[in-house]
Amino acid sequence: MKRITAVILIIAAFAALLSGCAAESEKTEAFDSLKLTGSMETDYARQFSIDYYEGGYKLITLGDGSRYLIVPEGRELPSGLPEDISPLYQPINRIYLAATAAMCLFDALDSLDAIRLSGTKEDGWYIKNAREAMADGRIIYAGKYSEPDYELLLSEGCPLAVESLMIDHAADVKDKLSELGITVFTDQSSLEEHPLGRTEWIKVYAAMLDREERAFEVFDAQKEYFKKAESGEKTGETVAFFYISSSGSAVVRKSGDYISKMIELAGGEYVFRDMGDPDTKTSTLTVEMETFFAAAKDADYIIYNSAIDGEMSSMAELIDKSALLGEFKAVKDGNVWCTNKNMYQETTRLGEMTESFRMIFSGEADSLDRVPFLYRLK
Repeated sequence: MKRITAVILIIAAFAALLSGCAAESEKTEAFDSLKLTGSMETDYARQFSIDYYEGGYKLITLGDGSRYLIVPEGRELPSGLPEDISPLYQPINRIYLAATAAMCLFDALDSLDAIRLSGTKEDGWYIKNAREAMADGRIIYAGKYSEPDYELLLSEGCPLAVESLMIDHAADVKDKLSELGITVFTDQSSLEEHPLGRTEWIKVYAAMLDREERAFEVFDAQKEYFKKAESGEKTGETVAFFYISSSGSAVVRKSGDYISKMIELAGGEYVFRDMGDPDTKTSTLTVEMETFFAAAKDADYIIYNSAIDGEMSSMAELIDKSALLGEFKAVKDGNVWCTNKNMYQETTRLGEMTESFRMIFSGEADSLDRVPFLYRLK
């Protein structure tokens, strides 16, 4: 039996070696006119890779297998390019941005001028510079991801549509954009397992815009926040993160979601750690109040998701959503915090967000009414 097992392992290893060689051969053959000079290092992100070639060419490969070749200004498309690779010619601008999580990344790169068209209206942005750009007309609304204004995109000379994973539910739109000659780039940052993997997507857009140095500065700053948060001891404090829907049910983040991971990494214990299928793409789970009450009534801290449900100003407003909440330990102890509306649009500051959680769970924020992204409910 041991000999058979050994033979199987040898065969498997040989097959893997051949597969790796084939992949490397394919890369070499695909760019027989270019020389690979290096690859970008990533710390947490697993849904993209960036390879650098002589002459300033860059190849972005995403987790779903899609590939994009950044062609420097004044350069020609290299020979031998496979048909599945989409070329993007620099300077890359007049972008249609339908992936809201990416706006802060462009903002942090000081590159909002690369965006001309938005899939979100002005009042839907909580990023100050984005709102101002739309108010000034530097960025204009071009319809949401599922209903873009094709004529406007064409008249503005849009070469690139940056979409969220929601575009997979609007295949006809994706096909139409491609038909019109507009390259579709699907942001897959929400699939990153580690919270800072999302932040690290700033490096993808930096590669498009030749802003890598700035991207590393922004990302390294968030790594420092995260290291500080993660270095603290486990507090043992239990935490419930949720909001109450219009139907009266509780909507919680599923276990394994990046919010629940930030809570755990900041030293807290997420009370819904066994809820939801970790293999699905959905990040939330709707729970009946009885089930929710049993799991969360004794939580040491409540973090209410005001970014979705709307900001509140008093504990009375919280209890109005469900009388059961008045019986929660965290409500009685005054340990209820609410998220600010900008929480989900600040992908560049997830390290700082994790540090805010740590400050709350460790008691460091006991004398404070606010920390970045969160405020205490009274």
